[in-house]
Amino acid sequence: MPFNMPRFSMFACDYDGTVADAGVILQDTLSGLLELKDAGWVLGLVTGRELADLLQTCHRIDIFNLVVAENGALLYFPGTSDVVELTSAPPREFVAELGRRKIPFSAGNIIIATGVSNADKVQSVIQELALELEIIFNKGSAMVLPAGVDKATGLEAGVRRIGLEMNRVIGVGDAENDQAFLQACGLSVAVANAIDSIKIEADVVTRKPSGQGVVEFINEYLLNPSCDLAKIGQDSVAID
Repeated sequence: MPFNMPRFSMFACDYDGTVADAGVILQDTLSGLLELKDAGWVLGLVTGRELADLLQTCHRIDIFNLVVAENGALLYFPGTSDVVELTSAPPREFVAELGRRKIPFSAGNIIIATGVSNADKVQSVIQELALELEIIFNKGSAMVLPAGVDKATGLEAGVRRIGLEMNRVIGVGDAENDQAFLQACGLSVAVANAIDSIKIEADVVTRKPSGQGVVEFINEYLLNPSCDLAKIGQDSVAID
């Protein structure tokens, strides 16, 4: 199937380590994303970051049509600044117990995050209070969310709201918490710096890391009129 046929219409990227380098979307990456948007693509951002932190960090969040933040717990629509919380925050007793035990954490609208070194202590609190919460790992972070909430459930909810289907989404990521949403997309891409488990399952692995890899994929696949993706998805392909 030639790529310019309307099989895919949305490009959804993880933030840190994928579209952003050291927390920043570099100018070359931004230019590539803007060119893709000008070509008619819907742009999505799928991140574990707390919404308030993301809004301070990502200075061009306006280029995205949809933002899935806090690892799937909420949606943000830059065009209108609307926030849609998809689940409830952990109960106050949980947060209070973390404080009582002096377990360091940060809290978003919904997500609770701490370092991986505190994961066992947090899990003990969850079990002792018999809460339906789970810990999702992302490199050095441990994120606490209601059970069943992840980047895939968040992106699916957002995609429905903008009138698309997941099989029309191309997803790009690099870390453990990206696995669920990449598996749910119609086509998955791993940047060169992705962990091995993400690369193994991806349909495409780029040569270059992070934002450079995103631009590489955009230019060599999405904006290349001669590109034929008929075999993509059948076997993993390294750009060469």
